[in-house]
Amino acid sequence: MIEKLSTKNAKACAELAHQLWPDADVAEHAADLMAMIDDKKFTCFLYKSEDGTYAGFIEMSLRKDYVEGMTSSPVAYVEGIYVVESKRKTGVARALLAAGEQWGRERGCSEIASDAEIGNEESIGFHKQIGFVEMNRIVCFIKDINS
Repeated sequence: MIEKLSTKNAKACAELAHQLWPDADVAEHAADLMAMIDDKKFTCFLYKSEDGTYAGFIEMSLRKDYVEGMTSSPVAYVEGIYVVESKRKTGVARALLAAGEQWGRERGCSEIASDAEIGNEESIGFHKQIGFVEMNRIVCFIKDINS
């Protein structure tokens, strides 16, 4: 079952988000998610299993800035998608993505985009399997000019 992010499930979502993005702690994720609840440019959906546990989430945004390969604007953007290992390859990710696609269509989007780290072959394979087409690969650089 798909649920939209709310105050009732934000803590569970924060715990899942910490699994995907461990550099931030659960409290930081929870604060970010609480701010997202009323923001019309962001949303999050959770997958609740029959046993009442949350098995995954998808975090979405509306992007109007340039998105690699886009032909329209705005674009529904998958900021993150995560499914607990025991529920992978069971349709959870497809259900979450379908909710994200519907959210995007309701906001005038005709495209959905996402990204993956260049060396994350598991994520790249997942995206291709679920219907995304790879647009480009880049390596980004930064240089401190104050020292």
